[in-house]
Amino acid sequence: MVLTKEYRICMPLSCEEYQIGQLYMIARHSYEQSSNGEGVEIITNEPCEDETYGKGQYTEKPVCLYGFSPYVLVYFILQKNRGIFIPLQKQCSFVPKLNILIRTKYEDNNGNSENSLNLTADQLKHRLVDNIDIAFDELSNGKHYKKEEDPKFFTSKKTNRGCLIEGWRDTDKPIMCSYKLVDVSFEVWGLQTKVEEFIHRSIRDILLLGHRQAFAWIDDWYDMSLDDVRAYEHETHQETNKKLNINNKTANGNCNTVAIFEHQTNVTNGIVKILD
Repeated sequence: MVLTKEYRICMPLSCEEYQIGQLYMIARHSYEQSSNGEGVEIITNEPCEDETYGKGQYTEKPVCLYGFSPYVLVYFILQKNRGIFIPLQKQCSFVPKLNILIRTKYEDNNGNSENSLNLTADQLKHRLVDNIDIAFDELSNGKHYKKEEDPKFFTSKKTNRGCLIEGWRDTDKPIMCSYKLVDVSFEVWGLQTKVEEFIHRSIRDILLLGHRQAFAWIDDWYDMSLDDVRAYEHETHQETNKKLNINNKTANGNCNTVAIFEHQTNVTNGIVKILD
């Protein structure tokens, strides 16, 4: 059995703006989190080309996690551009019964597409839709809350967007939606339901936090071009790697490392950080 949820995350942005904001948010978030001794080190980040989907970006990222016991899922989704995205599937070799499949599409609307990802009738029957409200859904972990990153209180000086009020998804312009269909399967008797639900909770938490930050940081990235944000991404990744290398040298051996490989093209996205 597979637990399937479609997350719909609306943003007061256009799809073009969202591309820049997501790249900026991911780089900055990774840098800030690396101060805790956990983070994503960038080994390879270079242009590539896919026969089907065209030019893109290939990255290799070992993830170092301190203080996590085995079989803790850490999930992170990276975005690139609008359009329909090919499925991404990851199976963990040392937990062979775990599978995660992600499909994503961006549209310039407020989440009202009922079958954005062209699901079959059977898939629609089993799909659970979860609308994530970046302004009024609460973070599950209070330590991540910052008032200056709360869309209910934040107003952009450069765009005059915000503060977001009840019903903002029906009134604010511009508006776009990220449709994310996530299939999770953990085929171990007695643990299946708990693990699948835990994975989905983790996914939802990170989607909520990351998209709140992408909007709250808009004044920092709004004037950037794609080349600008790629340069920022490169510089920030170098600084993140330095911090992680220092932390690794001072650690007491309690580091779980997972190698992540990603291929982003104009019509693809997504990675999964799996278990350790």
